[in-house]
Amino acid sequence: MFPLILLLFLAVPAAEIYVLIKVGSLIGALDTFLLVLAMGAFGAFYARREGLSLLRRIQRETSEGRMPGGALIDGALLLAGGVLLITPGFITDVIGITFIFPPTRALWKRGFALWLKRKFERGEIVFRRY
Repeated sequence: MFPLILLLFLAVPAAEIYVLIKVGSLIGALDTFLLVLAMGAFGAFYARREGLSLLRRIQRETSEGRMPGGALIDGALLLAGGVLLITPGFITDVIGITFIFPPTRALWKRGFALWLKRKFERGEIVFRRY
């Protein structure tokens, strides 16, 4: 797991720099900079809007006595998407948008739920009471 994380921390910034240079050579440095800023602002606004809607959903589900499991996964994806959109670069922006935009977030949510289910079935995730 650690080598994968290390690889991501090295490969993603290198790929982001490469894409920024390529886009900058196509549309210019100032336009590239403004586009990155606009994506960050859009991401912050949209993540906040979706997050407030999600918070109301979680409150409603808990007041009805239901466990908001799906809403919690949505919340984790929104948080991750917001962080990715604030991170400068086009690759992280595209991934962040897919985490925040409801139709694509549903796809990520399904995949994440399946991943968690497999982890539980294999005993790789264990809950303990102290």
